[in-house]
Amino acid sequence: MPREYRTIQEVAGPLMLVRGVSGVKFDELGEIVLANGETRRCRVLEVDGSNVLVQLFENSAGINLADSKVRFTGRQMELGVSRDMLGRVFDGLGRPRDGGPEIIPDKRMDVNGLPMNPAARNYPEEFIQTGISAIDGLNTLVRGQKLPIFSASGLPHAQLAAQIVRQAKVRGTDEEFAVVFAAMGITFEEADYFVQSFRESGAIDRTVVFTNLANDPAVERIATPRMALTAAEYLAFDLNMHVLVILTDITNYADALREISAARKEVPGRRGYPGYMYTDLASLYERAGRQRGKTGSITMIPILTMPEDDKTHPIPDLTGYITEGQIILSRELHRRGITPPIDVLPSLSRLKDKGIGEGKTRKDHSNTMNQLFSAYARGKEAKELAVILGDAALTDIDKLYAKFADAFEDSYVSQGGNTDRSIEETLDIGWSLLRILPRSELKRISDELLDKYYSPSDAG
Repeated sequence: MPREYRTIQEVAGPLMLVRGVSGVKFDELGEIVLANGETRRCRVLEVDGSNVLVQLFENSAGINLADSKVRFTGRQMELGVSRDMLGRVFDGLGRPRDGGPEIIPDKRMDVNGLPMNPAARNYPEEFIQTGISAIDGLNTLVRGQKLPIFSASGLPHAQLAAQIVRQAKVRGTDEEFAVVFAAMGITFEEADYFVQSFRESGAIDRTVVFTNLANDPAVERIATPRMALTAAEYLAFDLNMHVLVILTDITNYADALREISAARKEVPGRRGYPGYMYTDLASLYERAGRQRGKTGSITMIPILTMPEDDKTHPIPDLTGYITEGQIILSRELHRRGITPPIDVLPSLSRLKDKGIGEGKTRKDHSNTMNQLFSAYARGKEAKELAVILGDAALTDIDKLYAKFADAFEDSYVSQGGNTDRSIEETLDIGWSLLRILPRSELKRISDELLDKYYSPSDAG
């Protein structure tokens, strides 16, 4: 039974202290009933004997301490889930934002999820095609993987996220594929861009969207990714769908975490972020994966904007420890009009070797990937040398590598925001670029594959 208390002692920002409380548990949900009958939701943040600190989901304006009461519900935050969520847009707390009816849930699930037993995990090893060459060809996304995108202020990570949602697919199967998209702390214009983009392409029919806007409470921002991941767990492990979860922007989430930590007067850690931020981020990221005995899977792409373009900032730094690689966007490439501006050399997918090769992509994928990386790195070095010493200092082969690097950025990395390339197209573009170089330079590719794909008439 709900228990009611009229012992609100203090309100400070998003926090409220209630005294003389009994039987209330950490993370329990509550409702604040104002004198005019209005109700606002809250959550138990801390229990100290008979004193309880609660966190408000809405603002605290208008709460009169003497006339308001708090009602504790005895349950934690839950999300009502159903297949009908596909094609719908919700706010950060799971309430419909698209003008449609409330979801009639098949079941209610705790938004904090259940930790996945490491022994029950299946190893990620199946290729997901995003249609973007710099990801599919060089930093391959694998089903069940966590692969973040490290962006920066002003770079087109929103367009890249929308492109992945529109284009991502599991090849060669008739298994159901869904996308759960959660946006935290974004502007109304950005939220509208995503929803309209998904509607125009028809991707909305297989997508569940959660949007927490910049003017929504910070506390709601903490709940948004948990709502999204709960929906993803239902689709993946109850309905056996393959789910791609995109979370943007993790930096806004971490800032909300810092704001609430400061309101609680906790001892700050690096750059003012709470010391438990690593654990908190891990509790989100580790909900991705595949389970033994279940055909569904959750693959995650968290997107974060690095403050001051700094890879060593706590948010990208901790994210890099927990996830399996990173896709890094480059301001320099963006200035030169390369779309998407993915900087392939510092980018990394630690599981790419598991999702490529014969039967998954194509037999030549691994060899060509290594050769393209090597040739592009050497071409970049040659271009840097030319800037310092002039073109005359380059050998003929260095000039070829410099030409390769330019062509690689223009035709392989840059493909525009609406081009959807199959993995075969990506690999074929790679071969056309490798033909810029003499066959004798392609030391990372076997003779068998060179005979098949590198036309002898172009050699040397």
